[in-house]
Amino acid sequence: MDGGASATATTRPVVLYPSPGMGHLVSMIELGKTLGLRGLPVTIVVIDPPYNTGATAPFLASVSAANPCISFHRLPKVDRLPPVASEHQEALTFALARVSNPHLRAFLAATRPCVLVLDFFCSVALGAARDLGVPAFFFFTSGAQVLAYFLHLPVLHASTKSSFKDMGEEELVEVPGVPPFPATHNILPLMDRRDEAYGEFLRVCGDLCLADGVIVNTFRSLERRAVDAVVAGACAPPGGAPTPKVYCIGPLIKSGEVGTKATGGGEEEEECLAWLDAQPDGSVVFLCFGSIGRFGAEQIREVARGLEMVSEQRFLWVVRAPPSADPAKKFERPPEPDLEALLPEGFLARTGDRGMVVRSWAPQRDVLAHRAVGGFVTHCGWNSVLEAVMAGVPMIAWPLYAEQRLNRVFLEAELRLAVAVEGYDKGAGVVAGEEVAEKVRWLMESEGGRELRERTMEAKRRAEDALREGGESEATLSGLVHAWRTAS
Repeated sequence: MDGGASATATTRPVVLYPSPGMGHLVSMIELGKTLGLRGLPVTIVVIDPPYNTGATAPFLASVSAANPCISFHRLPKVDRLPPVASEHQEALTFALARVSNPHLRAFLAATRPCVLVLDFFCSVALGAARDLGVPAFFFFTSGAQVLAYFLHLPVLHASTKSSFKDMGEEELVEVPGVPPFPATHNILPLMDRRDEAYGEFLRVCGDLCLADGVIVNTFRSLERRAVDAVVAGACAPPGGAPTPKVYCIGPLIKSGEVGTKATGGGEEEEECLAWLDAQPDGSVVFLCFGSIGRFGAEQIREVARGLEMVSEQRFLWVVRAPPSADPAKKFERPPEPDLEALLPEGFLARTGDRGMVVRSWAPQRDVLAHRAVGGFVTHCGWNSVLEAVMAGVPMIAWPLYAEQRLNRVFLEAELRLAVAVEGYDKGAGVVAGEEVAEKVRWLMESEGGRELRERTMEAKRRAEDALREGGESEATLSGLVHAWRTAS
């Protein structure tokens, strides 16, 4: 670790500006903790959406109590957002950042931070930082392969007039540094170039090159080919702004779970981990699909049917209530699921000797790190991927939203750390129980699954090396913190 905590720290804070999604907020908090340990005061700016996603105040209070170097500043809540011509939540997130920008500008003017670190969805703040003379860096919470794609999107946009949704499975998207992928596996809000979300993403792809740097939550030895392509300037449009300096400082994952009902926890957490304590090493498959990943009732029943087919396999499954049919409740925090109504009749009784179903939430980082867990069925969110890598747990990829289809391709074709379920992108998108059973059995029992596990353990060792004193990520972060401290 850098000895910055004992050095004379600047009195001007680093301001971190995440978008409101829990995955983005948690990643930014972990960055704040790391900066605080190196002697930098940190203020995290929070914006609240006008729809109900659940109270975050207890979670933020627990973070502040455990990390005195971190404070939070909540911008005035927006009562309503302007209408957006998109069905994608990302378009609302961009709109929220734009409406909140005057409040952020006023806060930056009063605070005069030594640097602003902002989320991809908050790029509108670049102008305010530039006007106030505050250096601005992006914190990219996805991997380097997705960064390579975003830097290259303006090139792809200029090379065709077609939307990705109009291209077939056989049409491959070519991006320097990453494996070619089917156009059908593009990021969901980017499938239709006429969608407002597409225009917003395209704008931010250009903004990336206007920042003072991009901090990426990855480590170079995990995504070497993509990092090298980005650093060489092979991804950004020719003749445009030069690619900014890239700082790979990961993997940053949760350093601890918070046992409050606002974010999950309490008795459920203790029961979940106690059940794992009673299982043999490497024997449990963990199924969990992120903070907002939800299946319809039909898919939940198919997962249950698949788990029953693998009659000897232990499992721990997090089940959330299906999405609401009411569009007004699309982004609200879901209710607790009724397991008896959702699962096949008698399922809990028939599988109770080898499986556990928990409602809505489990302490994912702690579960993955538990000696009993031998496989992870995941939505391929990048935070979840990094937690699995740090735990050495191989993955079954089941992407749901955002950039997760891209992550699935990269995990399987480039990193070779996952095997994908089939059927999530076909027809109604319901994966059959037989497919669930086949992939679980392959991961836990086959020679191919054993080899996948060995590759994941090797990735874990490389991640640990990157974070050690003098390791690639630790040295990069130390240099960045030194530059911020001396420049202030």
